[in-house]
Amino acid sequence: MIEFHLLYFIVMFIAFLTGLFREFILFNSIIFIHEIGHALAALYYKWRIDKIVIMPFGGITIFNEKLNRSIKEEFVILILGPIFQIIYYKIFSIFLNSYAFMNYHYSLLLFNLLPIYPLDGAKLLNLLFNKILPFKKSHLLILIVSFLVSILTILYIIVNKLGLLLFLVVFLLLFKLIEENNKHEIIFNKFLLERYLYSFNFKKHKIIKDDNLEKMFRGYEHIFLNGEKYVTERELLRKRFDKHRRL
Repeated sequence: MIEFHLLYFIVMFIAFLTGLFREFILFNSIIFIHEIGHALAALYYKWRIDKIVIMPFGGITIFNEKLNRSIKEEFVILILGPIFQIIYYKIFSIFLNSYAFMNYHYSLLLFNLLPIYPLDGAKLLNLLFNKILPFKKSHLLILIVSFLVSILTILYIIVNKLGLLLFLVVFLLLFKLIEENNKHEIIFNKFLLERYLYSFNFKKHKIIKDDNLEKMFRGYEHIFLNGEKYVTERELLRKRFDKHRRL
């Protein structure tokens, strides 16, 4: 399902009145193709898509999927957005000799690769963190990086007087980031609960030399060394969630 944000129609109307409707269409065609890239890759891997939201200054594909899905699958889904955008630009720039089209493409591409959640750049960096750090720690680290880059970007916009519009876009991203930060513990608990409720066929195993669930990695089956006794991941998770249920 493709959904257009209310602001999309407001900006479209303003663009029509000011004679910038062609530029509006060019700009948003890039956004649309980018999101289609994400969606097609997701459909290939049978990920459930809630909706694609098209906004006047960007888009987002919202998934209804488990946090423990394959890192490789998520990487392909993320990277197909920029790849589709680049292919679209290369093809149409042959027929459309437009400086504005080129400017829109590179501006969107580079901005989207900034490591600020929920931009693709932050999600790609988070996948790298997932490979080398436990899930909870990698999520916290990407939040910290996103906050730092957001503040630096806002300062850069102000110092270089890049315009109110770009400032507002980054400011809105900062609100999304605060929202994600507030859900940090909820997201970690969802990660654990999925591991408790569902069976994942992980090919890699990792031994954790205590019973700290916060050391669990994405994409691994874990064995915990509790004293001199080895405990399976499922046993430890059962104790955690059965305890909460009794409470």
